[in-house]
Amino acid sequence: MRDMEVAERVQQHRTRMRNRGFRPIQIWVPDTRSDEFACEAARQSALVAAADHTGDDQDFIDNISVFWEE
Repeated sequence: MRDMEVAERVQQHRTRMRNRGFRPIQIWVPDTRSDEFACEAARQSALVAAADHTGDDQDFIDNISVFWEE
């Protein structure tokens, strides 16, 4: 019985939102609580930490960037 009350409230809320011009969307994002996420984050962090910081990446970015005068 309680489930029906919740379902009705949810439906009424959705109807009100649609009447106000909104539409529902669903977004899937990584589960930052998972062990797999933590392992991948650690792996990528280690790669960045071990990267050669003397490379010309920043020079490339500087060369293609437009600097605005204030």
